[in-house]
Order: sequence, then C-alpha cells, then structure tokens
Amino acid sequence: MIANSTEVKNNFGKYLRMTFREDVIITSNGRKIARLTTYDENYKKEDTGWCIREGSVAYEMPPRKVTYEEFLEISEESEQRLEYIDGEIYLLASPKIDHQVALGELHIMFHEWFRGKKCRPMLAPFDIKLKRPNGGRNIVQPDLMVICDMDENRNEKGKYDGVPVLVLEIISEGTRKNDFVKKFDLYLSTGVKEYWIVNPINREVEVFQFEDGEIVNNMTYKGQEMVRSFVFEGFGLIAEKIFG
Repeated sequence: MIANSTEVKNNFGKYLRMTFREDVIITSNGRKIARLTTYDENYKKEDTGWCIREGSVAYEMPPRKVTYEEFLEISEESEQRLEYIDGEIYLLASPKIDHQVALGELHIMFHEWFRGKKCRPMLAPFDIKLKRPNGGRNIVQPDLMVICDMDENRNEKGKYDGVPVLVLEIISEGTRKNDFVKKFDLYLSTGVKEYWIVNPINREVEVFQFEDGEIVNNMTYKGQEMVRSFVFEGFGLIAEKIFG
C-alpha cells in the first residue's frame, strides 16, 4: 500500500495496523521515501536482502501480538484466512495437494458416518472461538471438526459459539510446530474432547482423547490399521485410505 507522509503522520495507528497485512510505502512530494513494516524475529537481514528463517514457513504472516479486539477489526477487513492464538495473528497459507486430497477423503468418510446423527462434521474455513481458563480468547479454523451443539450455540449472526467435540488438523512441514504444540495445548485446555493429527508426510494419524485438561488416551495408526475414535463409539476408517 502507498500513502503520503502527511496522511501517515495524522493516522499513524491506522497504518500501523495495516502492516499486519502488508507493507506501507510512504511518499513525500511524489517520491517513495520509506517503508513501514512489522518487526519479527523470524526475519533477518542478509547481504542479498530479507530472508525467512526456518520456522516461519508455517504461515505466510509471521506471528505478532495484538489484542482480541484488534484482531476482530483486522479480520473483518481482510479477505485472507486468519487465526488468533494467544495474542498472535497467523495468516494461513494456501494448502498443498496432499493436504486437499486427505481433507476431501476425510470429509466423505466423516459425512457418511455422521449422516442422520445429531453431530455434524464441518470443514474449514469455519471460525471456532475458544476461551482458555484464564479468559484468553482465541479464534482458529481447524481443517475438520465435529460439532454436536450447533443449534444451541448458533449466535444472532449465524455463527457458532460452542466447542467442537472432535477437532482434526492436517499438518505440513510448516504447520507441524503449531499443530503439535500451540494448537495441541489450546484444544487440550478449552474443552475439546478428541484431537486428530493427520500427517500426509509419513501417512500416519494420531488420535488423542482429552478430559479435564489431561490426555487420557492416545493411539497412532498407519497403513491398513483402522483409525478409531475414542469418543464416537463405532466410528473408524482405514488410515491409508485417507491419503488417496
């Protein structure tokens, strides 16, 4: 985005928030004189320019601290897929082929098994609001989730305000850390009962059962093994079929 120096000076807060989405080029007398950008420790200056360290590949936007209200303002104005975890914004990168193949297969399997039942599988993009015990608010978009209280927790804007029973994330090399650490801890502490981590890289599925903020069961499946839900009795699928 390009803005003149007077406009930036008079509305500095506005343009500072804009840097969460893009750099702001500042002009004076028609000349480009400066660049307003965000600072992040995942970036370092090299002789050849800016480069991204390993670890910021997970999301296209490096995390940066903002308030929940600021995030809502930014997300309302953005057409990008954003998540908000413990005060940090993440811009979700476009998924790769293996991710979409697995998600498509999973949606078919989940949809068929839950057909006619109260609980309903939902696909991203679909905002889930999760509140930590300390009151911290978060908004995430799991790849797939199973919701059993949709009618009871539909707000006046037609959005969902409850907690899914089951949440599923399909990881990549870039999202591995977030899915195994940040999101794992978030789901564990906010009332999600079951968490599936689907890994197309090694063609495995890990299933965790949570109760009262603790892991009470977990299993890893691959090949022709039947992936089974701890919470939904009778629900299962062949691991290898997920990956096409």
